Amino acid sequence: MQYKCKITVIDKKVFPDLQEKYLYDKKSGACPFYEIGAEYIFERYGDEDTFWTQGKGAHCSEAWDCFSRYVYTALQGGSIMRGWTNDEHMMIACCNDGTRPVIFKIERLDYKVLKVDTHDLAQNKIADRIKNLDGVHKVEYRAEKRQIEIFMDRNHEVSDKKIIDAVNSAGDFKIFAID
Repeated sequence: MQYKCKITVIDKKVFPDLQEKYLYDKKSGACPFYEIGAEYIFERYGDEDTFWTQGKGAHCSEAWDCFSRYVYTALQGGSIMRGWTNDEHMMIACCNDGTRPVIFKIERLDYKVLKVDTHDLAQNKIADRIKNLDGVHKVEYRAEKRQIEIFMDRNHEVSDKKIIDAVNSAGDFKIFAID
């Protein structure tokens, strides 16, 4: 099993009374760095390690300070917030800017990587078969890496045997790995 972490900007707040009272620029307004609906995916698989590359200047330092520990926990397969949120693989957090906080939804994404020896069109055929498995909510073929990523419902790991059976039902293909 592999893990990614998705961060979604779900809201931005502005407190003009606090800005007026405490800030040099009394009309700072909302955070200019993030937009509601923006999504960021972090992953650590193979030669990919976006925890380090996205964290260096790609995010506001106040926001990164807020959510980096949750991203790291998710990438290791850990519970982000057991007993606090209604889903231990998800957390709602905000940055430390008290006059214009940005609110983030942080989610652990569980997936398996399937490596099969085949051409691109067959990869899509295999992906279509895997999409029909119970517990699979998304299948993504990454042509540049020649792999299929199988995203599973939380707390519902799809067995390697079911994945192998789905591949075999699509044709005679050699499976190199299921990570």
